[in-house]
Amino acid sequence: MHSHPEAADTLIAGAMLYDGTGAPPVERDVALRDGRIAAIGNLSNWIAEDLIEADGRALAPGFIDVHTHDDTHVVRSPQMLPKLTQGVTTVIVGNCGISASPVTLAGEPPDPMNLLGERDAFRYPTFAAYVEAVNAAQPAVNVAALVGHTALRNNHMDRLDRAATPAELDAMRAQLEEALTHGALGLSSGLAYASAYAAPTEEVMALAEPLAAAGALYTTHMRSEFDAILEAFDEACRIGRHAHVPVVVSHLKCAGVNNWGRSTEVLAALEHARQLQPLGCDCYPYDRSSSTLDLKQVTGDIEITVTWSTPHPEQAGKCISAIAAEWGVSQREAAQRLLPAGVIYHNMSEEDVRRILAHPATMIGSDGLPNDPLPHPRLWGAFARVLGHYTRDVQLLPLEEAIRKMTSLSARRFGLYGRGEVHRGYHADLVLFDPQRVRDAATFERPQQAADGIDAVWVNGVLSYRDGASTGRRAGRFVARERGGPSSPIAAGGAPHAF
Repeated sequence: MHSHPEAADTLIAGAMLYDGTGAPPVERDVALRDGRIAAIGNLSNWIAEDLIEADGRALAPGFIDVHTHDDTHVVRSPQMLPKLTQGVTTVIVGNCGISASPVTLAGEPPDPMNLLGERDAFRYPTFAAYVEAVNAAQPAVNVAALVGHTALRNNHMDRLDRAATPAELDAMRAQLEEALTHGALGLSSGLAYASAYAAPTEEVMALAEPLAAAGALYTTHMRSEFDAILEAFDEACRIGRHAHVPVVVSHLKCAGVNNWGRSTEVLAALEHARQLQPLGCDCYPYDRSSSTLDLKQVTGDIEITVTWSTPHPEQAGKCISAIAAEWGVSQREAAQRLLPAGVIYHNMSEEDVRRILAHPATMIGSDGLPNDPLPHPRLWGAFARVLGHYTRDVQLLPLEEAIRKMTSLSARRFGLYGRGEVHRGYHADLVLFDPQRVRDAATFERPQQAADGIDAVWVNGVLSYRDGASTGRRAGRFVARERGGPSSPIAAGGAPHAF
């Protein structure tokens, strides 16, 4: 026993601790020192500069948003309020084949790279330049990054409606390898988009080949989330097997009225594939999606709400059906006139959303679009909505399981060592919240609302958000992919890529 008290920077006393692994909560005190978790237990003999009485509220690892498009936002708006206010302490950028780096533009950014901003937002010709910019901006959350397949195509091809030539593919691979040496997590693709749809499976397979040696992974916005979803899923699996890397299916959903109810079938395919290879998925807790406007999806059988339109900014917030009626044209013609534009598609069934969300292989990702003037509420609300609506109110999952899907599952899958769980020696990324009060306040009408019930957030041991306000202290940093070395927690017992 210590006769003299131990000292900490911060002591969180009397918390119901959810360690992130899915284990039931236990009442504990947690001490933070030098950005790490220094001790967990009954720490009544400790002294600290900052004492926080948790009063039995939930203390969990900071949430990891595995699916973001915050690439340029972390530099331009480093306070990162949409994420910090819902307890997110790490964002993964570069999803869906679109990344801010490495990018060199010839003209305007091709769709959907324009989701990350206008031409002036793309100023990172190398991945190393992006890492440097993130660290210089000192965002309030940690940032880890994937490299987008579409971004690489844009850098080396004169047009994107064809397959890459062998020479172009070599140039793309060299750029991906450079990014991997600077800590990129892996490769992402967005094969559903026109800018990558012409890429044959073989192109992605060849590009994915350097990933295994780097301990990296492949994530994909699949070629289809509509009727051909099983074929698209099979393609994603084949790419992972070819490259010998884990696969993450982005924002798994059954889109389009014809597909409603097929989540049973899709999850059965996922279960089967998981016996053969490391594979997982993420989802956001809403039955509407959001992206750039795709004319193929303007069929008249679902409602589509406009979030922005370059030629017609005044139409934001209205449905295409209403705009078409106002203009006296077909929905298709109205959509054509609105381009380029961003929209929300009312394209999923609640039953499918719940089934996918509850599946043990599913992580939580917001897929929020921070540059949209009228964003989908998932940007500000996704994590709080899982905790409040789906966990407490609907009782779809136990709280410890909801937390696991936002923390350890994500950290293990993406190789973010020393994060996603509450253990001694781990980085002190933590969130204190009230399970009875936590709820998403963001709505489709008023999407930019901070969540309720998130009481305190620490990033790398620094109190960054408290009682509904940012503290102004920003302690996030770029997090490079690490190989599980002898000193990593993985080597000490956890399995890497625990899919």
